[in-house]
Amino acid sequence: MERLLDIRNLKVWYSTYRGFAKVVDGINMHVGKGEKVGLVGESGCGKTTTMKSILRVLDSRKVHIPEGEIIFKGSDILRMNYNEIQQVRRRSISMISQEPSAALNPVFTVGDQIMEVIRHSGQFDKNFSKKDMKSLAIKAIRDVLISDPERIFDSYPHQLSGGMKQRICIVMALVTPRELLIADEPGTALDVTIQDQIHRLLRSLVEEKHMSLIMITHSLGVARELVDRIYVMYAGNIVEAAKTKDLFKNPLHPYTRGLMDCVPRLSGGGVSEGIYGYIPDYINPTPGCRFYPRCPDAKEVCSRQKPPATVATENHLVACFKYN
Repeated sequence: MERLLDIRNLKVWYSTYRGFAKVVDGINMHVGKGEKVGLVGESGCGKTTTMKSILRVLDSRKVHIPEGEIIFKGSDILRMNYNEIQQVRRRSISMISQEPSAALNPVFTVGDQIMEVIRHSGQFDKNFSKKDMKSLAIKAIRDVLISDPERIFDSYPHQLSGGMKQRICIVMALVTPRELLIADEPGTALDVTIQDQIHRLLRSLVEEKHMSLIMITHSLGVARELVDRIYVMYAGNIVEAAKTKDLFKNPLHPYTRGLMDCVPRLSGGGVSEGIYGYIPDYINPTPGCRFYPRCPDAKEVCSRQKPPATVATENHLVACFKYN
């Protein structure tokens, strides 16, 4: 499969009063054209930082990227000038925030905000009138299963429910043609039934528009339903990567197995287990495997050396000395 996005040895550090917090520590991942990929891990492991690096929306005064490449369609995003990265944001890559209330401007109507996205996309000629923009916006609102798009178009964000606001964020991400959609836990702020509707809607729209998708989530269950391939991330490192069915059939890394053990058992199997300990201090992390202090299979070498990614089986990578 032809690669649309290729992240190579990316490192992202945050500047703090104690020194640099090394939040992303040399990750490698890729997304093929039309592929749906999941990035899974507990809160604070660097998922959102990685994705914001793709669009270069991190605060450059506080963030340092000492190493790495983000290759999108043959060009390194990290070396693009301002105009080039603006074109990528407007025409090629869009992102859905995990908090719709923060993503929408409370002083403008939903319609105004959607039309602003259309206007600045640069994908329509001068003959594309304001009336045409409104028609496109209302069609996009209808596409996300909202039955009265005209009323929603004229509404302010505070007049909408959480599920409605998340749908509008999806509209803004997909109203103009894009090649890659980054969805940052789009169901986090919603109740379970609405979450399922949003996730299924997102998958159907991505498939219909022949787009690639990166789904960021802390839930393996969500990833299992939505994506073709999964990257498991822990404390700034990719610890395992495999096709979805292979990962669930044969999880290899102790962290992946720990995440699966955390899933509540509703069939009489007892109380779900947690993962002992806490994520490491990013300012002074262990020189070896960052999962070492919490790992039930840890060896002495794990505290000294960072395990390389090993091909365990075809298309199944794991970073663990147990398989090296």
